[in-house]
Amino acid sequence: MSILIYAESSDEKLKKVAFELASYAKKVAESLSTTVTAVAINANDVSELSKYGVDKVIKISNEKLTNFTAKAYADVIKQVAQKENVKLVLLSSTTDSLYAAPLVAVGLEAGFASNVVGLPVSLAPFQVKRNAFSNKAFVTTEIATEVKVLSLAKNSFGIVENNVATTTEDFSPTLNDGDFGVSVSSIEKSTGKVTIADADIVVSAGRGLKGPENWGMIEELASVLGAATACSKPVSDLGWRPHSEHVGQTGKPVATNLYIAIGISGAIQHIAGINSSKVKVVINTDAEAPFFKVADYGIVGDAFDVVPRLIQKLKDFKAQNN
Repeated sequence: MSILIYAESSDEKLKKVAFELASYAKKVAESLSTTVTAVAINANDVSELSKYGVDKVIKISNEKLTNFTAKAYADVIKQVAQKENVKLVLLSSTTDSLYAAPLVAVGLEAGFASNVVGLPVSLAPFQVKRNAFSNKAFVTTEIATEVKVLSLAKNSFGIVENNVATTTEDFSPTLNDGDFGVSVSSIEKSTGKVTIADADIVVSAGRGLKGPENWGMIEELASVLGAATACSKPVSDLGWRPHSEHVGQTGKPVATNLYIAIGISGAIQHIAGINSSKVKVVINTDAEAPFFKVADYGIVGDAFDVVPRLIQKLKDFKAQNN
């Protein structure tokens, strides 16, 4: 019996979340005295998975799977799980994996737990700790089915190197034309920037920036930090920034190591969507802004004064340490 992970990729390259998932799986596998198998779909180089404890990689290459389709990908993962006779299937909490995971569970007649934030609390019975109520609480969930499917919350475990010898096997799944009911006509991707999905640091701004013409300093701060840029819902609704940058409960949820909110008051939907971030920093002129109640660090001040000074301090610090 092996543990199976879905090693997600983009543009034929493995995503960072695949390495965190592998690290988590390896730790669980050690407790169960078993091995870790990964399924990678249309990923060119899978060798790096060996650094994080993956014993075997099932490679699937098929032009029909070039663009993500939840039903098709879920069925492929199910086929690999059945082929390898696995009892535990792990996926990440990216948008694609969250679509696929419940379908995998249905296909395998498995119990499913999402937003898992730690190693199993117990193996017999099998219990896991999960985020609940928009990340305001934790809950312990027990899964009694023989096969179990989990989705791991981003940045909840971390990436841990554990080098092993890895074997690779090609596999050709049976594809059902009925699983391709959704067609992709085009995909627009930003280039040259850190994406919200892959970012460890996110710099986000709201209506306190007063207009899209002032976003240069947000982008500069993000560049200095190697961060992704994001925004609040009102900003994307006004057309100041693309909707792809809208973070929050009604946008993209983020669980970064550092989240900096500039000129964002902190509506409950926004806070719920970023609450899993480990360190939250807020810069706002209003000392009574709700964001200050959940922030780890806060600066009461004008962003147009604070942010340029912060950028200069960071540049000076980097220069001294290079």
